[in-house]
Amino acid sequence: MMALIRKYLRNLLVAIDQLLNTILGGDPDETISSRLGKRDWWLGRFICWILDFFDKNHCEKAREHDEGKDGLW
Repeated sequence: MMALIRKYLRNLLVAIDQLLNTILGGDPDETISSRLGKRDWWLGRFICWILDFFDKNHCEKAREHDEGKDGLW
């Protein structure tokens, strides 16, 4: 039962992440971490640096090379 709850919460967090990315003009099927991992700008590097404290190389691991084509910018 706990595994089912954990999976549900993870799926919910990914959906929220993708929604926020879409609101910010990104591809609706991509997470913010994937988007940040593909771009080289100071704010993105800073956010990825913070995420590294919780999950080493988070943005690099989150990159989805097949996503991002439907974003506005």
